[in-house]
Amino acid sequence: MYAAYGSNLDPEQMLGRCPYSPCRGPGWLEGWRLTFGGEELGWEGSLATVVEDPGSRVFVMLYEVSSYDESTLDEIEFATTGLYNKITVRVQTLDGVVLSWLYVLDGYEGGLPSARYLGVMADAAERAGAPDDYVAELRVRPCRAFGE
Repeated sequence: MYAAYGSNLDPEQMLGRCPYSPCRGPGWLEGWRLTFGGEELGWEGSLATVVEDPGSRVFVMLYEVSSYDESTLDEIEFATTGLYNKITVRVQTLDGVVLSWLYVLDGYEGGLPSARYLGVMADAAERAGAPDDYVAELRVRPCRAFGE
């Protein structure tokens, strides 16, 4: 099965983390919105997640995750601790709809991510080929200043 990433769009970073899980290209998570939550859980502000929101969409990158890499990714994303949960979603691609799983935060929406975290996300989205307006929206989102 595929894994969809909206917060980590950088195929190079994913290759380092999951060398047996090739990138299969971009897609859109229709009816969902990128947001942040769990400010009290993060070490640098709120953490990225998605919530259902009709009319919204999130740019994602799809990876064909091997079972070996899936367990590694579960640990990296703290799914083994319950911080994030895996759910199955439909992702719209140029070839049609693909079933995929992704991680969603098990916490309340709210709070601000750090400027560094948001910058890393925007840079990765740009490298992944996200539309310019999508990247621009990431770059102007409210965030915590360094050291806040």
